[in-house]
Amino acid sequence: MKNRLAELREAKGELSAWPSDLPRLPHHRLKAYGAVRELLQAVLRADIDDVDLRNQAVRAAKSACCNTAEGAGKVSRRDKARSFAIARAEAVEAAATTETAADCGHTSIDAAVAVVIVADRAVALLTGLIRR
Repeated sequence: MKNRLAELREAKGELSAWPSDLPRLPHHRLKAYGAVRELLQAVLRADIDDVDLRNQAVRAAKSACCNTAEGAGKVSRRDKARSFAIARAEAVEAAATTETAADCGHTSIDAAVAVVIVADRAVALLTGLIRR
């Protein structure tokens, strides 16, 4: 799903994909970060037609991404665990909000199932990082 801003950026010739030669930051090394990015994409593809539910699901998925990256950048074990726990809760919220949208007829059950499958993987990976 492309939004209007993405279409404008593409028309100006800006990058449409991430370059493969970017410097690797701490979060780039985490499978969990890849999983929460997949979650964000799945939530966006769900195309929830209720504005409030869509905003809540997207905001939660974005927060899962940001908190996973933040945890990777922390030094102390306690600080890492706290950030990863927040990211885990946000991933669960994104999935639950998408399920609620499907229950209310604002997205398809297929789309919600896709989100839940990706969220399950993200939650499992984040749980492992919390316990490390």
